[in-house]
Amino acid sequence: MAIESNSSVMNIIKNQDAKSWTSKIDSQTKSKRLSDINLEELGDVKPAKSFTELLAENLSKVNQMQNEANSAIQKLASGESKNIHETMLAVEKADIAFKTMNQIRGKLLDAYKEIMRMQV
Repeated sequence: MAIESNSSVMNIIKNQDAKSWTSKIDSQTKSKRLSDINLEELGDVKPAKSFTELLAENLSKVNQMQNEANSAIQKLASGESKNIHETMLAVEKADIAFKTMNQIRGKLLDAYKEIMRMQV
């Protein structure tokens, strides 16, 4: 069904029954309560990683992206690869990842400074 104008959009909205939608959602959420969940159905649930592990893992990923970008640049410069698009993609991915990690570092330092300013 093609929508041609705002009035046809309004007609479609008016024709829908919002009460039936909300009653369906309410009945679905009432049927599944937290206490009704069987833990055995969940299977092997792995514990969450610590913040330190998560940070170290992401730092190694950023380092890997930087190394891949450097090798792509070297291959392009040596003539081993002629695909400039893949090289530029690798460089941009590495640049974005590095900038993101730099922003995270800045936020962590700000949080540390704020905690140090607190009086106990």
